[in-house]
Amino acid sequence: MAGIKEIRNKIKSVQNTRKITKAMEMVAASKMRKAQDRMRAGRPYATKVRDIAANLMHAHPDYKHPYMVERAIRAAGVVVVTTDKGLCGGLNTNIMRLVLARYKEFQQQGFDVQFTALGSKGAGTLGRIDAKVVSQEVQLGDRPNLERLIGAMKVQLDDFIDGKIDAVYLATNRFVNTMKQEPVFVRLLPLPSGLADPFQSEEGDPASNGVASSQYGWDYIYEPDAKAVIDDLLMRYVEGLVYQAVAENMASEQSARMVAMKAASDNAKKVIEDLQLVYNKTRQAAITKEISEIVGGAAAV
Repeated sequence: MAGIKEIRNKIKSVQNTRKITKAMEMVAASKMRKAQDRMRAGRPYATKVRDIAANLMHAHPDYKHPYMVERAIRAAGVVVVTTDKGLCGGLNTNIMRLVLARYKEFQQQGFDVQFTALGSKGAGTLGRIDAKVVSQEVQLGDRPNLERLIGAMKVQLDDFIDGKIDAVYLATNRFVNTMKQEPVFVRLLPLPSGLADPFQSEEGDPASNGVASSQYGWDYIYEPDAKAVIDDLLMRYVEGLVYQAVAENMASEQSARMVAMKAASDNAKKVIEDLQLVYNKTRQAAITKEISEIVGGAAAV
């Protein structure tokens, strides 16, 4: 059995750890509210711009942007959104498990795949498996910075325009509630041919767009001309969805970290109670032994 001093040191160590996890829980709770407000504020815009872009696929403009042209997929780009820091439960593990599963499916179908990593954890995992990472942006902070995000995305967008890749996918964590965050994998380019929630998981084949076809026909009047309007709309479409993906992931990160740190604090409290019980038993045994030795010595005299 461990000595009294050793048990006392263990108790002190766990108490110090619990102070840290409790502080991290409070910090995450404070950041979580702001991150959730930012995420919820961006959802209507992201949903609407995707709806308009999807409707545009059913219109018949004189100008056809490359983002609107369906292609046979031979190569794909994947944008992976993860966190920069750990201690947030299985958040990064779940999204990377999904990404690697889709990566394996793409490889089995003979697709070449290149990645853009937004977040240190994703960049580290992709580096360890020797995946082709064409761009990355890490240390994103507590607020999404659109200029930095678009800078990393531009490599994928340029390759799509040049025909080096035929589709761009987006992987992120979708915030459901404080206790639940789900990893999603959606097609960003070319435009989906139907309407869907911007962060609804795809089902079935990884090369499918994961959205239902619209039953309505759409057409628009463009002012000043179709090219100017569509070019600007599709840039807002990419910016809106990438920004919202990062905002969703940041809200998920703070929620997952708060829950994980609360669980760690509760577990530390239980460990302290168990160690305290062992300490008391060991101390009582030592006292009993000393009394027995004193009584035995006195009887011998």
